[in-house]
Amino acid sequence: MTNINYIMDMTKSFLDGEIDSISYWLDFPYEIEKRYRKMVREDRDYAELIYDYLVEEGTDKYNDLTEAQFKKLIRKQYKYIKDVASEGFM
Repeated sequence: MTNINYIMDMTKSFLDGEIDSISYWLDFPYEIEKRYRKMVREDRDYAELIYDYLVEEGTDKYNDLTEAQFKKLIRKQYKYIKDVASEGFM
C-alpha cells in the first residue's frame, strides 16, 4: 500500500508539525489526485475513506476554519480513518 501509506504519512507529518497548514492544504489534494487510481488498486475501501474524510470533509473545509480548527479537524479525521482501518474493513 505504497500510495496509501504515503498519503497517511503526509497527513501524520502535518499533524506532527513537519508540514505547515497552507502547504498541506495545497499539496494534499494534488497528491490525492495524482495517486488516487493507484490507491484504489491497493485498497478501494481505504482509498475512498481517505478521500471522503481527508479531502471532502477535510482539506475542502480549509477556507472556512482557523488554522487551529483545521488542524483539529484533520486530526479527528485522521484518527477516525486509522480506527476504522484497525477494525479490519480492509
